[in-house]
Amino acid sequence: MKNNLDYGIIGNCRSAALISKNGSLDWCCLPEFDSSSVFAKLLDEEIGGSFEFKVSSDYSITQSYLDNTSILITCFISEDHSFEVHDFMPRYKKETEDYYAPPEVIRYIKHIKGKPEFIVTYNPKLEYALGTTHTFIKDDFIVSLTDKEKYDTLFLYTSFDKQKVVEGKLIVLEEDGFFQFGYNEKLFVPDINKVALELERTKVYWLNWMERTPNYKLYNKEIARSAMTLKLLSYEKTGAVLAAATTSLPETIGEVRNWDYRFCWIRDASMVIKVVSQLGHKRMAKKYMKFITNLIPDKDEKLQIMYGINGEKKLTELQLEHLSGYQNSKPVRIGNAAYSQRQNDIYGILMDVIHQQLVRFRTDIENGEELWSITKGIVWIVNKHWKEADKGIWEFRTEDRHFTFSKVLCWVAVDKAIKVAEILGKSHKLSKWIALEAEIKKDIMENAWNDDVNAFTQSYGSADLDASVLLMEPYGFIDAKSPKYISTVKVIEKELSNDGLLYRYKNKDDFGLPSSSFTICTFWFINSLYKIGEERKAKALFDQLLSYSNHLGLFSEDIDFKTKRLLGNFPQAYSHLALIETAINLSNITEEEKVKVVMN
Repeated sequence: MKNNLDYGIIGNCRSAALISKNGSLDWCCLPEFDSSSVFAKLLDEEIGGSFEFKVSSDYSITQSYLDNTSILITCFISEDHSFEVHDFMPRYKKETEDYYAPPEVIRYIKHIKGKPEFIVTYNPKLEYALGTTHTFIKDDFIVSLTDKEKYDTLFLYTSFDKQKVVEGKLIVLEEDGFFQFGYNEKLFVPDINKVALELERTKVYWLNWMERTPNYKLYNKEIARSAMTLKLLSYEKTGAVLAAATTSLPETIGEVRNWDYRFCWIRDASMVIKVVSQLGHKRMAKKYMKFITNLIPDKDEKLQIMYGINGEKKLTELQLEHLSGYQNSKPVRIGNAAYSQRQNDIYGILMDVIHQQLVRFRTDIENGEELWSITKGIVWIVNKHWKEADKGIWEFRTEDRHFTFSKVLCWVAVDKAIKVAEILGKSHKLSKWIALEAEIKKDIMENAWNDDVNAFTQSYGSADLDASVLLMEPYGFIDAKSPKYISTVKVIEKELSNDGLLYRYKNKDDFGLPSSSFTICTFWFINSLYKIGEERKAKALFDQLLSYSNHLGLFSEDIDFKTKRLLGNFPQAYSHLALIETAINLSNITEEEKVKVVMN
């Protein structure tokens, strides 16, 4: 599809880069995910900067991942000549048992046959392309720097003629070569043997990680790629999980719903951790729980809905007016003003993942006492605030409302806290918590159900529908066979489904009626159909939805209803965690896989 988000992601749990299906590196921030960009053609084709290989028109170009890795291979093939670009960011375990993950990208050029010719366009634009980036050739490397708005540098090492690289002159390939760019100047100049070793070590890391991931009878390839994508969106240093690797990719071309997603939303990240824990990746889960305990030093401290990946609490939102935006969709934003919103659902989602960790890994919980303190604190906060209105899961930037999803997740917070107390043998809180749980449930059943609509609606007293209420069943609030739940699914299908894709809601929000489908909502809907017994329809819609991924099986946040093009930030953790959940529901794990012990 023309103008689709046809990119692959590479990364090493420190930062990431996006590379187009033609091998152009169009987005990369260094040294970390949320740092300023060094390549940003994705957000401005004229001044953003890219790293490309230009070949003659008689070459065909294909792209795929090396099986069970996050090493991206772009193949340039003509009748007599061909070569491959193996793109990756190094990541592997050191002898000290921690991980080597430097802020750098390696582009290994593998000679296949003949004497292929290409021109390199190496055009870094540091600091979001603010000011001018100057590039100089030194004895051992090529250095790019900017010092007007802010001082920054980027170092490129290569086996090729540095003059030809900088000047964009023709290069004839007769043997393997490499490009290696990074945030830091290297102490030892890399050569082809060292780079080839980095490639093999990174390959082994990913193969080992995937070997510890269960295999499924159906959709195994899709589950595997989604699992690796979620891993790529995790931040090794703190355990945070990013919502996406990009900023300001629009929900609709030409509109202003453009946000910076390079942060850790408690909701999104907790949902990711729940899924990767189900896949058995214990280490990633434990690091996230440590991230959470570090965020809550005081027992009565309210959680923000989101934090910086290093735990930053203030995420001031700015607009980069000099960038034209993805396909001229302004504004380009960095930071996110939503950090100051109140969203009461996050407590239930966090308690859900705390409960899961205790159930799944109860014999190896290092911070059980801290988690019990957090549990008591969460119930205290919910008890104090659950009757209050909030901004809701969709982060409405205007009025607060009594959103059904927020109320249900307040119930979930107490329900899971009760289960945690039972696991830990702490009975002294149970009577009060059980009464609170019952009070919240009664309130929801009385106020969220609309007899005229014959469904649970978006908020108390509203007739508007909302896909988030489909999660009432997965979170245990209501049984899938309940007539009220079945009716809600049916009404949402009738009112919010559009050619198999779902609106989040149809009522106008701060920016008007949404014109694209929020991908995770379609996964929720498919799961709901499966749960109420419509398995055949669920599988057909799931297969249809999978066909809308890009050429590598990756999803962004949104899908255009008409063209089915991918829109919104990319790749989106929300979409891929929901893909995994849905695929597992529709698949059948073997008995051998059920007892497989996974210790990552």
